[in-house]
Amino acid sequence: MTGLRKAVARLRRELAGYRAHLSDREVAEDELAALDAAAAAGVPVIERLRGSLLVLTSALGSVSALAPSLAEVRGAIDLFGPVPAARPRREAAGDPT
Repeated sequence: MTGLRKAVARLRRELAGYRAHLSDREVAEDELAALDAAAAAGVPVIERLRGSLLVLTSALGSVSALAPSLAEVRGAIDLFGPVPAARPRREAAGDPT
């Protein structure tokens, strides 16, 4: 948990210091705040962590100056393991499709 919080804090600092215009800056800031709150609560849900990583990568992935910090966040999330496999859906009663 500590590694995730440190990685999120670093990316937040670097994003704050990155002065160029980013159209998704607010989205990234909100997602970083949500990740920090999840880590502080101590009960992260891997699906949520992976979803946050996807949003952050979408918002910041093209900014080379932030790439090392974003990779650190990814590495911290990877330590929680892969997303559990989806369960097969059950057919509705009487509906073979």
